[in-house]
Amino acid sequence: MVGGIETITMELAQRLATNAGRAPDDAIQVTVVTPKAQGAPNEGDLPFRLVRKPSFAQLVRLIWSAQTLHLAGTDMLPLLLGWLFRKRMVVEHHGFQTACPNGQMIYEVTQGPCPGHYMAGNHLQCLKCNAADGMIHSFKRWLLTFPRRWLCFRAGANVMPTAWLGNILQLPRMVTIHHGLPPGKSAITSQVGGPPIVVFLGRLVSTKGVHILLRAVDYLRDCEFQVNIIGDGPERARLEADVCSLRLEGRVVFRGYLNTDEVEEALAAAKVVVMPSLAGEVFGLVALENMLRKKVLIVSEIGALTEVIGDAGLAFPAGDAQALARCLRRVLQSEEFGEQMAGRALRRARSLFTPERMVDDHLALYRGLLDSPPSAAPCVRQSA
Repeated sequence: MVGGIETITMELAQRLATNAGRAPDDAIQVTVVTPKAQGAPNEGDLPFRLVRKPSFAQLVRLIWSAQTLHLAGTDMLPLLLGWLFRKRMVVEHHGFQTACPNGQMIYEVTQGPCPGHYMAGNHLQCLKCNAADGMIHSFKRWLLTFPRRWLCFRAGANVMPTAWLGNILQLPRMVTIHHGLPPGKSAITSQVGGPPIVVFLGRLVSTKGVHILLRAVDYLRDCEFQVNIIGDGPERARLEADVCSLRLEGRVVFRGYLNTDEVEEALAAAKVVVMPSLAGEVFGLVALENMLRKKVLIVSEIGALTEVIGDAGLAFPAGDAQALARCLRRVLQSEEFGEQMAGRALRRARSLFTPERMVDDHLALYRGLLDSPPSAAPCVRQSA
């Protein structure tokens, strides 16, 4: 599995393990545990120990022997074991699982953003939301949200990739540590010849809002550009049908799943990257990756995305296809404006979202936890 969580976990684990350029007393022995059994090339060259698909007994031994338990997510079993063993536990939140039974903050009944039914105590709405998968499944999701949230209340720290997510989850001992990535190798590439290219990159699911992008393209028939949709998922067939019904063949191209090199090649020619998400974003790693590629970002006004791009991109109300069309027109009709926004995006990414800052903030957090007893509730600094 290679996605946002895996990318950030790999970046953090490698830098913590190598700890290049830091004092010897900062050295950390890192073990990464994953439920995935399949290996990858050159795993033996990794600077940390990697344990794949451990048995229950092996997982118990690993957690028992750890000084600090860092959970990349809110899986129930390691959460429960960490609490039972009274471990200094850091929970890094990559979703809404402690405040939303489906973990996406989307209300499936209307296919729109959830107003926060679980946190408001409107639990019948939560059960209705997931009823399409069966009431037993819906009830299980809803029920598990309570112990998951209770266990996170007992963690030494709850790490949020954006301050906005902390406002949603409302957990104790929260600290905001932004994700960080090294400069992208495509940072200075640009399109040569042909119509401007607009790109969507991500999984084709309803929460990503690709159908909103298609409606925006329909409003811009007087503009010359091409839309490349990179990614695959369960919504692809429906989206391809939408392209046919809107008569956008030739204007919208489905590229499907591409490997890393193919993605870089496809994005090298892009002028604009659009993230029309309706919900589910807690940071928006695609936004940061393309800021580092020096691309113009247009995102929906979801708090996490606007926190990441700041004034270095354009934002529109989630679900508003006409507003998205206006943003696209503004960029497509002004080469100077596009260059200004792309340069601003690159500078913001390089100054605020560096892997060095991410590692330093985690090291400070670990030190604070190790200097206090496991049962204590240390005061955790909120990162800027």
